[in-house]
Amino acid sequence: MREKIGCEGSAGRLFVLVAVCCAAAAMPLTFTGTAVALPSISRTLGGSPLALNWVTNAFMLTFGSTLMAAGALADAYGRKRMFLGGLAAFGLFSLGLAFVGDIVWFDGLRALQGLGAAAAFSGGMASLAQEFEEGERLRAFSIVGASFGVGLAFGPIASGLVVEAFGWPAIFLLVVALAAFAFVLGAVFLRETRDPNAGGLDWKGAATFTLALAFLTFGILQMPEAGWSDPFVLAVLAAAAVFFFIFYRIERSVARPMLDLSLFRYPRFVGVQLLAAAPAYGFVVLLILLPVRFIGIEGMSEIDGGRMMIALSAPLLVLPIAAGLLTRWFAPAAICGIGLLVSAAGLAWLGQFPVGTQPALLVAPLLTIGIGISLPWGLMDGLAVSVVPKERAGMATGIFSTTRVAGEGVALAVVAALLSAFTQINLGSEAGVHAADIAQRLVTGNVAAAGSLVPSIERVVLLQAYGDAFGALLWLLTAITAATAVIVFLYLGKGTDVAETAADAPDLLPSTAMDP
Repeated sequence: MREKIGCEGSAGRLFVLVAVCCAAAAMPLTFTGTAVALPSISRTLGGSPLALNWVTNAFMLTFGSTLMAAGALADAYGRKRMFLGGLAAFGLFSLGLAFVGDIVWFDGLRALQGLGAAAAFSGGMASLAQEFEEGERLRAFSIVGASFGVGLAFGPIASGLVVEAFGWPAIFLLVVALAAFAFVLGAVFLRETRDPNAGGLDWKGAATFTLALAFLTFGILQMPEAGWSDPFVLAVLAAAAVFFFIFYRIERSVARPMLDLSLFRYPRFVGVQLLAAAPAYGFVVLLILLPVRFIGIEGMSEIDGGRMMIALSAPLLVLPIAAGLLTRWFAPAAICGIGLLVSAAGLAWLGQFPVGTQPALLVAPLLTIGIGISLPWGLMDGLAVSVVPKERAGMATGIFSTTRVAGEGVALAVVAALLSAFTQINLGSEAGVHAADIAQRLVTGNVAAAGSLVPSIERVVLLQAYGDAFGALLWLLTAITAATAVIVFLYLGKGTDVAETAADAPDLLPSTAMDP
């Protein structure tokens, strides 16, 4: 039987949607807030460039690597239970970040914060899929996408205001407030559901996948400091490959895998996963790189830097909902493909402006990127659960979200390494043996520390090297985003949904009742 709640019907579903939306807004806020505050965090806590990179990547790593496990646990032990437990952990560790005094402890708490976020996100999204039927589900998930937009759009400017007024620790108090409000609504209005056929967590698969992703991210982040051919780096990347292979073998052999590999037979399911990874290189990395450039390199205040980011993320306030409405007249594949092409055009446009350009000139290309990415953003979550029976919504959400968040974490590591490498090349022989160290400090926005390594190098030379590297990186991201747009359009536009073929393959996706 379903648990009774104090408010039935459409009103109850509305409050459930609000709870999930509040949780969804809190997660990008903690993501973009630390990007704006990174220069200030660096001045307060210190730390090497590698430790500062983990400020972002520790959260992304644990968030991305545990989403599938959290989705499986939500299906097996209760979506409401997972949502509330995850929110409680997320809020507790967010509060701890406001009082930490050491960069190592800060990175550790960020990793734990990611674990709580994974549980809350998987439980909340899987619960939402049970509350709304097919016709309403896509629109509900579009509203959740807009909630992410609220966190992304107002996160930078809100964080900038808070940092200048109260210091960087205060940004985490905003996150705690949103998490607490979502917890109260979820506790009152959310009903408990689970998949009665769920067989518990695939612990071996979860452990090997997490280890593989951790080794991969650590190896990529270590490259700029140790060198691309360093034996230790190569050994770490080899370990990642081994664990990915072991994970593959485990998932092929267990009766109830965390990742059902047979789903990848279906073109539309593959297309959804490619769509999940698409914003990582064309949008998400900019949420980290641009505040560092504006505040650390170009010397803007936190408020001015946050204000600039509004142009990039403001379209996420409304366009995800508009994208959901457009599906009445246009195929999702067309909407997503066109959106990614628009985003690619914005990236190419932004690449025309060097460091030091008047901020007003950057608004139009930033807005173009945001408009383009908002169209698929509003459809991604709904598409993720539309291609499987809703009894497996937790698994589908976990796979999709893992692809998206793990892709974002890996993308951040790769892009930071590439930006550092491009900057090092542009510095040339003048920097000598310190070129790699200078490049790493520039990538984290610490121009003063970079200049102190070789005082004879003028500041304008450092900024030129960084600016040229940033431009080259944007051209690379343009090519990746445009290519992804074409592939996503082709894959989403053909084949049948897994949900449509489940009846012909009951052993693949059992479609029994969801309620215990």
